[in-house]
Amino acid sequence: MLVKFTCAVVTRALFILVSLIGVWRVTWVKNNSLYWFLTILYLPLVAEMILTMRRRKGKDYKWFSPAILFFLISIIPSIWILELHHQQNRSDDTKCNKLDSSENINVFLNEWRTNATNATAEIQDHLKLLSSVCANNWILALHQTLLILLIVGKWLLPIAGGVTRDEMSQLLLIFVGTAADILEFISETLSDVKENSLAFVCIILGVWTWSMLQFPLHFSVVNTKPEDFCEGQDDSLFSKYRTDIWNIVGCFLLQDGPFFVVRLTVMIFFSVFHQMLVFFTIKNFLVVMLNIYRMWVIYIDNKS
Repeated sequence: MLVKFTCAVVTRALFILVSLIGVWRVTWVKNNSLYWFLTILYLPLVAEMILTMRRRKGKDYKWFSPAILFFLISIIPSIWILELHHQQNRSDDTKCNKLDSSENINVFLNEWRTNATNATAEIQDHLKLLSSVCANNWILALHQTLLILLIVGKWLLPIAGGVTRDEMSQLLLIFVGTAADILEFISETLSDVKENSLAFVCIILGVWTWSMLQFPLHFSVVNTKPEDFCEGQDDSLFSKYRTDIWNIVGCFLLQDGPFFVVRLTVMIFFSVFHQMLVFFTIKNFLVVMLNIYRMWVIYIDNKS
């Protein structure tokens, strides 16, 4: 019981800490302390933690994770603000410390060690050094930390009733693949968009936000197979293949379908063509087509 309680509290504390870093970065970039009001978005996460501890002893839900949803609600607005600000101020990237090579990273670490060993250095000096890192490095780090913490957080959260360890391990593996696709989509696609296309940047961020809903929804946890059904039970198509159908719907609506449309639009509207963009566009198209084929196979098998 103590281990479950500790894991539940530590996970939500990590959620709040990462969100707080995002809000601090927004207030620093915008130079406006009013953005600290974004911390109000932490209240649902705190309320959820209290209710879950009292009513469910820290256990998560079977089909849905409120903690992960409220974590996304608390950090996504900060990422939106940082992304939009970066798109409008790309010229400032020449005046910052880039962390795109081992040499640049070593220079940054040496400056940090110098501040750390300097007796007269204050916290403000460390914050200024952190703020000097390029905006795209900051944003990419937030995206990476967000996705890693979603996976680790789900792993640490106490398992919900009715979910086996095997099913949870499968869900975590699905999360890893999903996170890699989402990170590649948001980082590569935004870099292909021209600076004056703010409306399309909002569309990309909207699709990214929509795809993040895969993490609080756990419809692929329970493995319902045709051989598990006995005579007299509900043998409808959805009841037999619930997991497969949810996975296919998720592909169409939450990930590969929207990603394919956005990437195709980038190629057509912005006339951007490069090897990785074409490859991932074809990959999204193939996944969509394979899921259509999978749906047809399910229908034929059920009919026979």
